[in-house]
Amino acid sequence: MIAENPVETDLTPLADCSACRFQDTLLAQGKCLPGDYCVSAQSGRQIDRFFRNNPGFAVDYVQDPFWERRAIAARYLPTNRLQAMLNDPDEAVRRVLAYRVPLEWLLSLSQDSDREVRITVADRLPAEQLELMANDSDYLVRVYVAKRLPQGRLFRLVADPDNQVRRAVVERIPSVSLGLMVHDAEVGIRRIVAQRMEIEDLALLSQDSDWTVRYEVALRAGMALLDELLNDSEEDVRLLAAERKLSLMAEEASHGN
Repeated sequence: MIAENPVETDLTPLADCSACRFQDTLLAQGKCLPGDYCVSAQSGRQIDRFFRNNPGFAVDYVQDPFWERRAIAARYLPTNRLQAMLNDPDEAVRRVLAYRVPLEWLLSLSQDSDREVRITVADRLPAEQLELMANDSDYLVRVYVAKRLPQGRLFRLVADPDNQVRRAVVERIPSVSLGLMVHDAEVGIRRIVAQRMEIEDLALLSQDSDWTVRYEVALRAGMALLDELLNDSEEDVRLLAAERKLSLMAEEASHGN
């Protein structure tokens, strides 16, 4: 028969209960168990099980020498005890805090040296404060900013040096502002511009150096612009322009009847 709560069978040494403060209390009461849920073990799983069963003791370990014990304790601390750990020397601890602290404390972590901490801050920070992170040195942090920044403030990232940031921008920026990105260095971004911008602005891309961008233009262009694209240097663009012109003419004829 398999035990309901089997003791771990990994190579983590069992903690020495004879030197543990909980020997005569929690251990005797069955609230901790060597090899299974034990705060003294060098095992994250065992430490987490201990605090899950005994969350009230987490406050005793905010300055523990073992970083993992502090990080796990931070998951179980009352919110009002988290502020004292904001300057913890280990990034794993601060990552936990970035998920848990109240929103009004997040700015104190927005300049953290660890990018995962800053990413979590950018994912949680109130939108009205998010622009403060638009110049972060790490592109992935700026991607999170671009995904959440109010649309009317995205223009400051249209010339970001990273393609992924600008891609996040071009997918959200108001269509009336897409003209700011018609000369983007990345072909894929200019294609998105052609897919999203106002039809009356598509002429801005009709002479693009990449034929796939001009193809996207032809997919949405009005009659006047289609006439220009009939002379495009790329056959696929010319054929699409001719096909769409015939289609538009047919629609106009049907409406006239």
